[in-house]
Parts: sequence; C-alpha cells; structure tokens
Amino acid sequence: MAQIKSQIKRIGTNEKARQRNVSYRSRIATESKKVRVAVENKDAKAAAEALKVALKLIDKSVTAGVYTRNTAARKKSSLTKLVNGLAK
Repeated sequence: MAQIKSQIKRIGTNEKARQRNVSYRSRIATESKKVRVAVENKDAKAAAEALKVALKLIDKSVTAGVYTRNTAARKKSSLTKLVNGLAK
C-alpha cells in the first residue's frame, strides 16, 4: 500500500478515471449493438436514431479522453457504413 500522500491521491484519481472509462465503453458498446440489431432487422428509421445516439457518445468519449481520435473515427465510420448500406 502506498505511504506517500500524493500517491494515495493518484490511486484515487486513477480509480475514478478507470470507472468513468468503463462506463463510457459499456454505453458505447450498448448503443453500437442497438445500431447493429436495427440494421439486422432492416429497420432504417431505428438504425438512424440509434446511430445518432452512438455517434454523440463516441464524440463525448474523445473529449473525456476515453478513446483517441482515430479509434473514435474508426468506430463511427464502421457504424455509419452499416446504416448507409441499409439504405441501398
């Protein structure tokens, strides 16, 4: 166990950040799954709505430092391709 006061504080800060990151990743996974399910069911309207929510969450995760810009762009691109493929 840490003895130094600043290290004890860092441990607490790191734990809070870890929990925030887990929460963001879980929510993004859930919303991405909603998009995929809507695409599988060929429901364009539901897919578009779910995509909108998922993209917003992904953008917020970049601001919060959960994902890097490239990772977020890759996730957004793959979901958008799915929904756009449904329109064809």
